[in-house]
Amino acid sequence: MFGHRHDDRRHSRGDMFGLGGGRFGGHHHSGGRGGRGGRLGRFFDHGDLRYVLLGLIAEHPRHGYELIKAIEERFGGLYSPSPGVVYPTLTLLEELGYIRPDGADGPRKQFVVTQEGSEFLAANRAVVDQIFARMAEVTRTYGGGPAPEIRRAVGNLEAALAIRLGRGPLGADEIRAVTAILDRAAAEVEGS
Repeated sequence: MFGHRHDDRRHSRGDMFGLGGGRFGGHHHSGGRGGRGGRLGRFFDHGDLRYVLLGLIAEHPRHGYELIKAIEERFGGLYSPSPGVVYPTLTLLEELGYIRPDGADGPRKQFVVTQEGSEFLAANRAVVDQIFARMAEVTRTYGGGPAPEIRRAVGNLEAALAIRLGRGPLGADEIRAVTAILDRAAAEVEGS
Protein backbone atom coordinates (compact mmCIF):
# COMPACT_ATOMS: atom_id res chain seq x y z
CA MET A 1 0.00 0.00 0.00
CA PHE A 2 2.84 2.43 0.69
CA GLY A 3 4.23 1.56 -2.73
CA HIS A 4 7.97 1.30 -2.34
CA ARG A 5 10.45 -1.53 -2.55
CA HIS A 6 13.02 -2.44 0.04
CA ASP A 7 16.32 -3.31 -1.59
CA ASP A 8 19.28 -3.88 0.72
CA ARG A 9 21.74 -3.13 -2.08
CA ARG A 10 20.85 0.55 -1.77
CA HIS A 11 22.10 0.63 1.80
CA SER A 12 25.83 0.23 1.64
CA ARG A 13 27.38 1.81 4.69
CA GLY A 14 29.03 4.53 2.64
CA ASP A 15 25.69 5.62 1.19
CA MET A 16 23.61 5.21 4.31
CA PHE A 17 25.64 6.95 7.01
CA GLY A 18 27.13 10.42 6.91
CA LEU A 19 29.44 9.93 9.85
CA GLY A 20 31.15 13.27 9.54
CA GLY A 21 30.56 16.08 11.96
CA GLY A 22 32.28 16.85 15.23
CA ARG A 23 33.90 14.39 17.59
CA PHE A 24 30.63 14.00 19.41
CA GLY A 25 28.37 13.83 16.35
CA GLY A 26 26.31 16.72 17.63
CA HIS A 27 22.57 16.82 17.12
CA HIS A 28 21.96 19.51 14.57
CA HIS A 29 19.22 20.02 12.08
CA SER A 30 20.32 18.70 8.76
CA GLY A 31 17.72 20.17 6.42
CA GLY A 32 15.74 17.27 5.02
CA ARG A 33 18.32 14.65 5.94
CA GLY A 34 16.31 12.77 8.54
CA GLY A 35 15.95 15.11 11.48
CA ARG A 36 18.54 15.88 14.12
CA GLY A 37 20.75 12.91 13.39
CA GLY A 38 23.71 14.72 11.84
CA ARG A 39 25.92 11.64 12.24
CA LEU A 40 23.61 9.30 10.41
CA GLY A 41 22.30 11.51 7.69
CA ARG A 42 19.19 10.03 6.14
CA PHE A 43 18.41 6.61 7.57
CA PHE A 44 14.84 5.81 6.61
CA ASP A 45 13.79 5.10 3.05
CA HIS A 46 10.66 6.85 1.83
CA GLY A 47 7.76 5.43 3.84
CA ASP A 48 9.86 3.55 6.43
CA LEU A 49 8.93 5.91 9.24
CA ARG A 50 5.28 4.92 8.76
CA TYR A 51 6.12 1.31 9.50
CA VAL A 52 8.29 2.23 12.49
CA LEU A 53 5.65 4.46 14.08
CA LEU A 54 2.92 1.90 13.50
CA GLY A 55 5.11 -0.87 14.92
CA LEU A 56 5.95 1.14 18.03
CA ILE A 57 2.32 2.10 18.63
CA ALA A 58 1.36 -1.57 18.25
CA GLU A 59 3.76 -2.39 21.13
CA HIS A 60 1.74 -0.06 23.36
CA PRO A 61 -0.18 3.21 22.99
CA ARG A 62 2.06 6.27 22.68
CA HIS A 63 1.91 9.94 21.82
CA GLY A 64 4.22 11.76 19.40
CA TYR A 65 6.93 12.78 21.85
CA GLU A 66 7.12 9.22 23.25
CA LEU A 67 7.54 7.92 19.70
CA ILE A 68 10.41 10.33 19.01
CA LYS A 69 12.11 9.25 22.24
CA ALA A 70 11.49 5.54 21.51
CA ILE A 71 13.17 5.88 18.11
CA GLU A 72 16.07 7.77 19.67
CA GLU A 73 16.44 4.96 22.24
CA ARG A 74 16.38 2.29 19.52
CA PHE A 75 19.27 4.14 17.87
CA GLY A 76 21.19 4.42 21.13
CA GLY A 77 20.89 8.20 20.98
CA LEU A 78 22.52 8.40 17.54
CA TYR A 79 19.39 9.56 15.72
CA SER A 80 16.17 11.29 16.60
CA PRO A 81 13.50 12.15 14.02
CA SER A 82 12.22 15.69 14.00
CA PRO A 83 8.67 16.48 15.12
CA GLY A 84 8.17 18.01 11.66
CA VAL A 85 8.43 14.52 10.18
CA VAL A 86 6.78 12.48 12.94
CA TYR A 87 3.55 14.44 13.43
CA PRO A 88 2.55 14.62 9.74
CA THR A 89 3.25 10.88 9.48
CA LEU A 90 0.98 10.24 12.47
CA THR A 91 -1.72 12.31 10.76
CA LEU A 92 -1.31 10.20 7.62
CA LEU A 93 -1.56 6.94 9.60
CA GLU A 94 -4.70 8.28 11.27
CA GLU A 95 -6.21 9.26 7.90
CA LEU A 96 -5.42 5.78 6.54
CA GLY A 97 -7.35 4.33 9.49
CA TYR A 98 -4.31 2.50 10.92
CA ILE A 99 -4.22 4.42 14.22
CA ARG A 100 -6.68 6.45 16.24
CA PRO A 101 -6.41 8.77 19.23
CA ASP A 102 -7.22 7.11 22.52
CA GLY A 103 -7.75 9.89 25.01
CA ALA A 104 -5.44 12.79 25.61
CA ASP A 105 -2.70 13.44 28.12
CA GLY A 106 -3.18 17.20 28.35
CA PRO A 107 -2.64 18.58 24.86
CA ARG A 108 -1.02 15.33 23.69
CA LYS A 109 -2.95 12.72 21.73
CA GLN A 110 -2.12 9.15 22.63
CA PHE A 111 -2.50 6.78 19.68
CA VAL A 112 -3.52 3.13 19.49
CA VAL A 113 -3.43 0.79 16.51
CA THR A 114 -6.79 -0.01 14.92
CA GLN A 115 -7.84 -3.44 13.66
CA GLU A 116 -7.00 -2.23 10.15
CA GLY A 117 -3.57 -1.13 11.34
CA SER A 118 -2.93 -4.50 13.00
CA GLU A 119 -3.88 -6.30 9.81
CA PHE A 120 -1.63 -4.03 7.76
CA LEU A 121 1.26 -4.69 10.16
CA ALA A 122 0.69 -8.45 9.97
CA ALA A 123 0.63 -8.34 6.17
CA ASN A 124 3.89 -6.35 6.13
CA ARG A 125 5.66 -8.04 9.04
CA ALA A 126 8.77 -8.87 6.96
CA VAL A 127 9.22 -5.21 5.95
CA VAL A 128 8.69 -3.96 9.51
CA ASP A 129 11.13 -6.54 10.91
CA GLN A 130 13.72 -5.59 8.27
CA ILE A 131 13.50 -1.91 9.22
CA PHE A 132 13.80 -2.64 12.94
CA ALA A 133 16.75 -4.98 12.22
CA ARG A 134 18.51 -2.15 10.33
CA MET A 135 17.91 0.15 13.28
CA ALA A 136 19.42 -2.41 15.66
CA GLU A 137 22.40 -2.90 13.34
CA VAL A 138 23.11 0.84 13.32
CA THR A 139 23.07 0.85 17.12
CA ARG A 140 25.40 -2.18 17.29
CA THR A 141 27.77 -0.76 14.69
CA TYR A 142 27.86 2.89 15.66
CA GLY A 143 26.59 2.88 19.24
CA GLY A 144 28.81 2.95 22.27
CA GLY A 145 29.76 6.56 21.69
CA PRO A 146 28.99 9.32 24.12
CA ALA A 147 25.68 8.99 25.93
CA PRO A 148 22.93 11.28 24.66
CA GLU A 149 23.19 13.31 27.88
CA ILE A 150 26.88 13.98 27.19
CA ARG A 151 26.14 15.01 23.60
CA ARG A 152 23.43 17.34 24.91
CA ALA A 153 25.82 18.88 27.45
CA VAL A 154 28.50 19.40 24.78
CA GLY A 155 25.86 21.03 22.58
CA ASN A 156 24.86 23.31 25.44
CA LEU A 157 28.49 24.32 25.92
CA GLU A 158 28.90 25.04 22.22
CA ALA A 159 25.71 27.13 22.23
CA ALA A 160 26.78 29.06 25.34
CA LEU A 161 30.14 29.85 23.74
CA ALA A 162 28.49 30.93 20.49
CA ILE A 163 26.08 33.21 22.37
CA ARG A 164 28.88 34.74 24.45
CA LEU A 165 31.19 35.22 21.47
CA GLY A 166 28.29 36.65 19.47
CA ARG A 167 27.98 39.52 21.93
CA GLY A 168 31.20 41.06 20.65
CA PRO A 169 34.94 40.80 21.14
CA LEU A 170 36.24 39.54 24.47
CA GLY A 171 38.67 41.55 26.52
CA ALA A 172 41.85 40.03 27.95
CA ASP A 173 40.20 39.38 31.35
CA GLU A 174 37.16 37.74 29.72
CA ILE A 175 39.38 35.54 27.57
CA ARG A 176 41.30 34.38 30.67
CA ALA A 177 38.04 33.71 32.56
CA VAL A 178 36.44 31.67 29.75
CA THR A 179 39.69 29.78 29.13
CA ALA A 180 40.01 28.97 32.85
CA ILE A 181 36.40 27.69 32.96
CA LEU A 182 36.95 25.48 29.91
CA ASP A 183 40.30 24.18 31.19
CA ARG A 184 38.75 23.38 34.60
CA ALA A 185 35.87 21.52 32.95
CA ALA A 186 38.28 19.56 30.74
CA ALA A 187 40.39 18.58 33.74
CA GLU A 188 37.34 17.46 35.70
CA VAL A 189 36.03 15.39 32.79
CA GLU A 190 39.43 13.79 32.23
CA GLY A 191 39.71 12.97 35.94
CA SER A 192 36.21 11.52 36.25
